[in-house]
Amino acid sequence: MLIKVLVVDDHQLFRQGLINMLSESPDIEVIAEATNGLEAIERVSEFKPDIVLMDIGMPGKNGIEATRYIHQNFSESRVIALSMHADKHYIKTMLEAGAFGYLFKNCTYNQLIEGITTVAEGEKYLGGEATEVLIQSYLGKEDATEDLIKETKLSEREFEVLKLLAEGKSTREVSEILFISVKTVGTHKQNLLEKLELKSTADLVKYALKKGIIHI
Repeated sequence: MLIKVLVVDDHQLFRQGLINMLSESPDIEVIAEATNGLEAIERVSEFKPDIVLMDIGMPGKNGIEATRYIHQNFSESRVIALSMHADKHYIKTMLEAGAFGYLFKNCTYNQLIEGITTVAEGEKYLGGEATEVLIQSYLGKEDATEDLIKETKLSEREFEVLKLLAEGKSTREVSEILFISVKTVGTHKQNLLEKLELKSTADLVKYALKKGIIHI
């Protein structure tokens, strides 16, 4: 029985290339495509795909929001994130939103097919690189996080916002990664500046470098 797939990505060239690639598999049928999260939800409602290959950063409703909605309302359609973002926050947030798998866009054809067939059978699937990101994050973050929280009385969420801002993420990107509003990010940023007695984002970057939270 063919695995019915919906491809969601706002870049037409990549989306079409992915569709052409999947057409080479005798076990997969691409039944629809979408350019953003809202269209993805509409296509899932209409076509009832087995698998949704979901990009994350898209205009309007992003992949995180769409995944959460699909997981809550169309549980028979399982989402696999297919993203360029090799950041633990994106991986963690997509999995928490209900994604069954996470693959990077530079994965191989065999990895993509394996991910689709594995998730179609009801199992979770993480590409090797995504697994490595999570393992390295787990092994490396505890000391710096705990020490800084004790020293400054930052909350874990404030620490996450600090790290992302220091890495160069915009307020909008932080809100999408952590699935919180832009206003909430702004509130956390203000609290960080006050607690750490700093004046600007540039000061946050310098502080994060000094404390070993980020590295050049």
